[in-house]
Amino acid sequence: MAQGKLKGLQKKAESSRAAAGNSKKTKKGQRSIAPKKAAHIQHRSLQQSLSAKINNSIEKQMVSAASAGKLTIMKHVNTDSENKAK
Repeated sequence: MAQGKLKGLQKKAESSRAAAGNSKKTKKGQRSIAPKKAAHIQHRSLQQSLSAKINNSIEKQMVSAASAGKLTIMKHVNTDSENKAK
């Protein structure tokens, strides 16, 4: 008996009912409820548009800095070795 396969250890396929039940569970992450009042809706849309403009501005600045060659990940080894030699 010890040499044969164990039938109890095999995984069973998930049934369609179980899959449907798992899909109803809430997802991880922050929940946000859409505003209902007109003033809140206007404030939220203004906030979203401002954040989009800020993000676009930052991305443009990063692209221009990267294309100019200002951004580097590694330190300049030449300047460090020259400073130590002096």
